[in-house]
Amino acid sequence: MKIENTIEDLHQMLNNKEVTVEELVNESLSKSKLVQKECNAFVTIIENPIIKEVNSNLLSGIPYGIKDNYSTKGILSTGSSNTLKDYIPFYTATCIENLEKCGAIAINKTALDEFGMGGTGTTCHTGIVKNPWNKLHMCAGSSAGSAAAVAAGVYPFALGSDTGDSIRKPAAFCGIVGYKPTYGMISRYGLFPFASSLDHCGCLTRSVKDAAIVVDAMKGLDKNDQTSWDSSNIHLYNSIDGQVKGKKLFYIQNIVDLENYTNPSKELKEHINNFYKTLDLLKKDGVEVEGINIDKALLNAIPSVYVCLSCAEATSNMSNLTGIIFGPRGKGENVTDMMIDHRTQGFSPLIKRRFVIGSYILQKENQEKYFVNAQRVRRLIVDKMKELFKTYDGLIMPVSTGPAPLLDNPKDSVSVDDVSVLEEHLQIGNFGGFPSITIPNGFINDLPVGINITGNCYDDINVLNIAYHLESKMPYKGQIAPLKEDNHE
Repeated sequence: MKIENTIEDLHQMLNNKEVTVEELVNESLSKSKLVQKECNAFVTIIENPIIKEVNSNLLSGIPYGIKDNYSTKGILSTGSSNTLKDYIPFYTATCIENLEKCGAIAINKTALDEFGMGGTGTTCHTGIVKNPWNKLHMCAGSSAGSAAAVAAGVYPFALGSDTGDSIRKPAAFCGIVGYKPTYGMISRYGLFPFASSLDHCGCLTRSVKDAAIVVDAMKGLDKNDQTSWDSSNIHLYNSIDGQVKGKKLFYIQNIVDLENYTNPSKELKEHINNFYKTLDLLKKDGVEVEGINIDKALLNAIPSVYVCLSCAEATSNMSNLTGIIFGPRGKGENVTDMMIDHRTQGFSPLIKRRFVIGSYILQKENQEKYFVNAQRVRRLIVDKMKELFKTYDGLIMPVSTGPAPLLDNPKDSVSVDDVSVLEEHLQIGNFGGFPSITIPNGFINDLPVGINITGNCYDDINVLNIAYHLESKMPYKGQIAPLKEDNHE
């Protein structure tokens, strides 16, 4: 299928008239229906997308997917929640408007963990999203539908959002690229807010250069988002050259060291061994890579800080989901009863639990102990990273503890055990707003695993360039999951 090519290749094929936009759109729609049947990746398939002419922009005529927590005018936008199951917005998110100006063509809205609050892809109001490499396994979340669709070759890119690792971990579990740029590079106007100080817009692709192309198109200063900043002098795609000699990277030794784990699994051992082999590839090309230790108490605090801050911000941000302003009206004799019914019936148990946690944290008598202290520890973590970025060009780490878990044995993203820091360390990128990218790093048990590179704020070009060089040394660029109707089910 032609739609399985990279953005660069598709643009050239369109210019050479080897394929038409209509053919690409039809291929993408056809593949969408297969992936929906097999993986349940979408909330909405846009049956009659507007065909656009090809121009000089690399994204013109290119089909793509939109995570269903982005507002799209006139198109169902649910956040994968029953509280918005019939919601059709009257405006479009700024970054999607930017893509439309480039000529990209939206094909579907992808499923996610409800409002982005989950790491499994199992709490979507339309059901569980299955991994196209093996449908018995999860995709991770919350950008599960986007990851599954890109991995299955529905289109070359899809939009995601990342509050803790929601682009980068699904990318690892699905064998693709997931890129979260520096906080504010892409406007969040029109993204349903989860935790505003942690939320990032980004994309999932099958190559590093494609990720650069997409973010170049999405980014920009926006008067509707006061946290956005002017990146007009940053040209990601044109700045990638693959030159890495003399770069310095570090990894966190006390997270990666197997001696720190009780009875490490066979998968974890293989995953860490793959990681070290990948580091050797970089060292051979003149990259200096060093293991450093960070205070264990600080590392162990990462998951708890994330839970405190994200739950508190989510509770505040989603207080408008009452069923009165929008969404299905709840039942009751008065407004209060109607709101209680709407929220009780509409939210999944996971969301309710997080709102209870957030409400408790935000109670006046608890704010200093939990919310303010979590902010203080967040600052300590960010300051430590910024100190290291004065010496090093980036942090390189394995993603998670191995390949995607089985769907019937999901890992709770807020659980705490001796692997919790390895599972949750990507949250560091959200604490500091750092640019961070995941790329494929091989297979374990026929399932993909990933490696992540995180750099200092505004140093996106450096992060992408290192990832691009590493990608060129491994045979995983552009890989497509061999999805079949009998795939492991």
